[in-house]
Amino acid sequence: MNIHEKYIKRCIELAKNGLGATYPNPLVGSVIVHKNSIIGEGWHQKAGAPHAEVNAVNSVKDKSLLKKSTIYVSLEPCSHFGKTPPCSDLIIAKGIKKVVIGAVDPFAEVAGRGIKKLMEAGCEVQVGVLEQECQDLNKRFFTFHQKKRPYIILKWAQTADGFIAPKIQEKREPVWITNQYSKQLVHKWRSEEQAILVGTNTAIADNPKLNTRLWKGENPVRAVIDKKLKIPEESALFDGTIKTIVLTENEKKSDNNNLAFEKLDFQQDLPNQICEVLYRHNLQSVIIEGGAKTLQTFTDNNLWDEARVFTGISEFHKGVKAPEFSGKMFSKTTLERDTLKFYKND
Repeated sequence: MNIHEKYIKRCIELAKNGLGATYPNPLVGSVIVHKNSIIGEGWHQKAGAPHAEVNAVNSVKDKSLLKKSTIYVSLEPCSHFGKTPPCSDLIIAKGIKKVVIGAVDPFAEVAGRGIKKLMEAGCEVQVGVLEQECQDLNKRFFTFHQKKRPYIILKWAQTADGFIAPKIQEKREPVWITNQYSKQLVHKWRSEEQAILVGTNTAIADNPKLNTRLWKGENPVRAVIDKKLKIPEESALFDGTIKTIVLTENEKKSDNNNLAFEKLDFQQDLPNQICEVLYRHNLQSVIIEGGAKTLQTFTDNNLWDEARVFTGISEFHKGVKAPEFSGKMFSKTTLERDTLKFYKND
């Protein structure tokens, strides 16, 4: 690892502190180095709040050192006025002449303009240090802007014998396959994504809240497939506390600002239509939590980026089979007696 990689890696570590709080902005970290020592660092903490470069500059005690320092940033400094002024202008104004950047920003309002502005001002700019790692950090942001759809995470829990639900469910409540630690982790994941999607059968059988009640963080927008509008109106999904999008074949309007109905053509490609709706609602990521039919539809269409699969120790012997899919496992861990595997779509 060379010296530039060392500091960009630190930028990535800092940026991760903002996960789940910066939407629609990307995760960004920045460090300022003088004579091989970090004299300032910061990360983008929340949309509308100062960017990483601003926080890094503000943390430097002796501002006279800035002109002799190098600023590292995991993503290209912005060049446009949004809710905050351009960070490229700040770097230029502070007289920082050396800039090392992890990845180019794919957002159309930036997309190389920040780099160009810095170079035209006489800055020495190096781009592409740990580029893949910096892109992975903002996989949601990059997918949204480059593929015009949300980053798609599939998630389910299955029994040791491969079922995700029993054949008969007596009550309208979830049947838990995994332990309390796995359950809490799922709520943490929800706080990190912008939307959560379930199908009709899951909404009816489990009556899920799809919130982050077991973890501190923002609730994702709830989306539910309900072709015939069969889900009971008294369901938790319609409690009005969280924005909820109902994907249906019917034309329907809502007087509730937190409830929207989106008409789909159920005779056509459903996953891509759902992605188009979520993209239109500016949702950069979605975690699909079920049921089996919904998950299988996305895997059959090869429209997913990541899968997170829990396997518990219980057995149902019969019931709803877990989805079938093909992906590359890149990580595996355990939470007590539960096994958790992570897959990427190759």
